[in-house]
Amino acid sequence: MTGCWYTQTDMIRLGIRKALATSTGLLVLAVLASTCSSTKPAPAPAPPPAPELWGDIKPVVSVKELMRFMIDPLADNIFDAVKIVTTKTGSVETSPKTDEDWEKIQIGAVALAEGIYLLKIPRPFAPPGDENNSTGPDAVELPPAQITAKVKADPVEWNARIEAIRNVGLQVMDIAKRKDAKELWDAGQNLDEACENCHKSYWYPGEDAKFYQRLNRRLQEYSAGAEHRPR
Repeated sequence: MTGCWYTQTDMIRLGIRKALATSTGLLVLAVLASTCSSTKPAPAPAPPPAPELWGDIKPVVSVKELMRFMIDPLADNIFDAVKIVTTKTGSVETSPKTDEDWEKIQIGAVALAEGIYLLKIPRPFAPPGDENNSTGPDAVELPPAQITAKVKADPVEWNARIEAIRNVGLQVMDIAKRKDAKELWDAGQNLDEACENCHKSYWYPGEDAKFYQRLNRRLQEYSAGAEHRPR
């Protein structure tokens, strides 16, 4: 009769093998469970910001100098493009006629549209020692310190004034491309109003209606006195 007979030693070895197999399975399950329940890996760190190409923009001159030596002279390319001059012999109308005339207008428009944004760069409002016409009983201009304080108190208005002037520059750029002399009259008026509104708000707010009334009264008094002066 054939059968499977195990000695005591065989039984011990068999038990050890089963125990090892069971332990190995439990270890695999534990590793899998640990892997599944672990938190997601942290995202890769963001790359460092690229270095600025041009760096910080540093102003060279004050607002007053920027307007006097750059913005105003180039804006005259627009102001002087169309005008009527009346003399004793009659009226003379000026308007662009040649390609050179239109190119000059385009230069003024581009310079105005781009250059006016230089006012967004913080800079002094006047050169050192220049306090504008801010002293005396008839002073109508604000000193630079007061202009600076006003801009800091309401930067939204300052930026709005800049954008208004820039919009005129963009308008004239389009007009110059189409060479429409008639529209230049309106554009010149728009530019004059945009500039004056900015100046009256920041530079010479004292030039109000009362100021012009006093000025007119003084002119009348001067004229009346001149009539009685000996010649």
